[in-house]
Amino acid sequence: MNRGSSFSSSTTSSLAKRHASVSNSEKIKKRPPLTNLTNHISSLNSSPTLVTCATKVSKAKKEPPPCTTSSAISDNTLLPSLPNLKSNIAVFPKTTFLPQRDEDTLKAATVTVPSVSISSMDSSPIKSDGMSVSIDESMSSSHSFKSPDIEYLDNTDLSAVDSIDRKTFTNLNISDTTEPEGNTCSRDTLVELEKDDKIVNVDNNYKDPQLCATFACDIYKHLRASEVKKRPSTDFMEKIQKDLKPSMRAILIDWLVEVAEEYRLVPDTLYLTVNYIDRYLSANVMNRQRLQLLGVASMMIASKYEEICAPQVEEFCYITDNTYFKHEVLEMESAVLNFLKFEMTAPTIKCFLRRFVRAAQGVTEAPSLQLECLTNYIAELSLLEYSMLRYAPSLIAASAIFLAKFILFPSMNPWNSTLQHYTLYHPFELCDCVRDLHRLFCCSPNSDLLAIREKYNQHKYKYVAKKYCPPSIPPEYFQN
Repeated sequence: MNRGSSFSSSTTSSLAKRHASVSNSEKIKKRPPLTNLTNHISSLNSSPTLVTCATKVSKAKKEPPPCTTSSAISDNTLLPSLPNLKSNIAVFPKTTFLPQRDEDTLKAATVTVPSVSISSMDSSPIKSDGMSVSIDESMSSSHSFKSPDIEYLDNTDLSAVDSIDRKTFTNLNISDTTEPEGNTCSRDTLVELEKDDKIVNVDNNYKDPQLCATFACDIYKHLRASEVKKRPSTDFMEKIQKDLKPSMRAILIDWLVEVAEEYRLVPDTLYLTVNYIDRYLSANVMNRQRLQLLGVASMMIASKYEEICAPQVEEFCYITDNTYFKHEVLEMESAVLNFLKFEMTAPTIKCFLRRFVRAAQGVTEAPSLQLECLTNYIAELSLLEYSMLRYAPSLIAASAIFLAKFILFPSMNPWNSTLQHYTLYHPFELCDCVRDLHRLFCCSPNSDLLAIREKYNQHKYKYVAKKYCPPSIPPEYFQN
């Protein structure tokens, strides 16, 4: 297909504009189409090869030219990369929550006063019976009328606020010293710890509601039980798929990584997309011409689940250079949803990484962006490898933590009792998975699938893809 004709036909297509979180005065420009992925599936008898677009630029322009596409399905053509677009990261201010008055405090503030007749004031609609006046009545009255016996609690009264805060924590059983019986994250067999290797409590921050410190342990227990039910088959390529190869799946996921970067999607969307693809392929025969259609439909479903402003169906058609019509994407979306029985919630590697990274850093240490970015890089590399499906998401997440700590600090044992306590994995259980991730990391510079490596070669990800990895891991690190 002619490069110019492909671009002109794509730019004239009707594309719904996506409403991003920008000012109203800023006009959102059309993105150039990518390409038809099925035209660029690699040869079945050779490893996939990837070439980048000749017109790849470092900054987003008004209308960057698209990659070359082909109308015929060929295994020898190659998948181009997206233009490198710099994304802005929005930082939201931390919300401060004021302590609430508990019921006992409000009851104690109710006093009995003689009835007062005031002609210039209307009676409160929530007046109590008899001679008593509740705190709601006095607060709804004029500011000049206050009961002399009522002590009004002001936010500046820090001692009273702290007293209520402590009483609330005690009543809710969430103090640092009180822990509900049975709500622990340890196995049936307790781990014998050395005196110099104590478990760090990472669930002691009750001020941040997003950490869910009071029931984070229960959440991850549920995720560990759910990951078994939502895992795809580990041998669907051999038993179900006749027209697909693992290399084709790797090329599709590598392209989806670029799409996620182009649309600035959250990491959970990418992981859920891969989960939907693999679960669908585990029981449904798919030919290579419709593999990219399954990819964009799965990403559209995941975007609706995770994103605040999900890309519209027209944009997913456009990003494939209008290879598929709108009704085809919607029909595939319906097929995926019905096959999965609308069970869209699935524990992914990213779900476990959030807690494991926090356990690896410890609450007393400063957050390490190097460790977090390197762990995410290793985890995303595992998405490309079909053979990694035999490992549970929690096991891959724990192994990524192990390998990332080893790369950053080769002379230190990367595993400790805190990680063993929160991941529920002994180091010998991670051995095989860590060695497979180590192989992927060492081979990534020579891989033809460049999207993930180029993504983590950016400054915002601390250039972790350029980290040096020792060629071997000492066997003693896998001993208890």
